[in-house]
Amino acid sequence: MATLPSIIINRLDAERLERLIDRVSAADRQVAEQLEDELERGDIVEPHEVPADIVSMNSRVEFTDLTRQQTLIRTLVYPHALSDQQDGLSVLAPLGAALLGLRVGSLIEWQLPDGSLHEVRIEALHYQPESAGDLHR
Repeated sequence: MATLPSIIINRLDAERLERLIDRVSAADRQVAEQLEDELERGDIVEPHEVPADIVSMNSRVEFTDLTRQQTLIRTLVYPHALSDQQDGLSVLAPLGAALLGLRVGSLIEWQLPDGSLHEVRIEALHYQPESAGDLHR
């Protein structure tokens, strides 16, 4: 697997994600462990310090799965918010965990549960809570 790009995570997101990881079901354990690895390698910063081009929780992100040659726009959400978000992508989905903390333009190779590798490129952020001043989430 290629070298992982650096990531930035807002402190509030990191705290919420750590609590989520502590409570996951056995079915979500593998992705939760990958997410935990992401949190450990990430630079944790205060919400107001998150650059405007970083994917954070509740960001609406445009990305391309280069393996499938498919561009999508999804909102990165906590699992409990999936039913409230029509285009939601759970942070406990392998791709959701991979997107967290990446910068627009970043590439990441991520392994799915079936063992296949997918390369994903972040194209744009259509909404980021920190930039919008929406820190109540």
